[in-house]
Amino acid sequence: MKHSKAHNFLSEYGQIAIGIGLASVGLKAFLLPNGFMDGGVTGIALLANRLIGVDISLLLVIFSLPFLILGYYTVSKRIVIKSILSILAFASLIHFGNYGTITEDKLLISIFGGLCLGAGIGIAIRNGSVLDGSEILGIYLNDRFGFSIGQVILLFNVVLFSITAYVVSVEVALYSILTYIITAKVTDMTIEGFEDFIGVTIVSNEYAAIKHAIMIELGVGLTTYKGSKGFGSNGPQQDFDIIHTIINRIDIKKMHRIIEEIDENAFIVEFDVNNVKGGVLRHYLDKKKGKTLPKI
Repeated sequence: MKHSKAHNFLSEYGQIAIGIGLASVGLKAFLLPNGFMDGGVTGIALLANRLIGVDISLLLVIFSLPFLILGYYTVSKRIVIKSILSILAFASLIHFGNYGTITEDKLLISIFGGLCLGAGIGIAIRNGSVLDGSEILGIYLNDRFGFSIGQVILLFNVVLFSITAYVVSVEVALYSILTYIITAKVTDMTIEGFEDFIGVTIVSNEYAAIKHAIMIELGVGLTTYKGSKGFGSNGPQQDFDIIHTIINRIDIKKMHRIIEEIDENAFIVEFDVNNVKGGVLRHYLDKKKGKTLPKI
């Protein structure tokens, strides 16, 4: 069990490190040397860097703080801690990294800069971390008001690129939009639909403990239905509960960890969910009512 937990820990943080490296290459080797912009908090930092000349790595940390504070109250502490470490590492690589200018062709900059950024962001998100605070804003507005994460980020960037077109140039804004589109598509491909929900069915003899842990630690609603198993038609029968729930993809790693800590031999089936309506998709405990978020 301890070996499995250590392996998961190293795997998650190792993949996040790879994602941070890819994102820093996209930014430092392609976008920054050629004056291109990106979307989200990174784009705000790039624009502010052009206007006031403050170091981009420092601006990235400063502009991420409000979103991390928002994330502290809206998503799990584990995601926020991972995101803080990821953003600090990302900012450090941007500050100290020296990749040189790979190309000055504007189309290649947009394509390959977007590819590296999108892959890096996607890998980080798949492992429960974000490199850009606008995704936390998207998660919050999705949970609170039902807006899709894609719509929130799109609106965020429409405003940003409009300001870029006015302050810098229309050409830079247009190439930056192309970079953002490529980044967004590659991010979606990497994480297989970040804003989509995923259905999970769990079969385990430890169904009671797993059910309790999922409700407390993930805060999601679930459904149970009766099942039975045995060996052949005449074998010994055993009744148990089959657990069915729907979660956001960003929480899937945490769900695996919760289940493995209780029953590493549990049978788990995952499937894509195209549309969800009604029910409790995610419930965050209200501190004001004397409750506390679970420690993870």
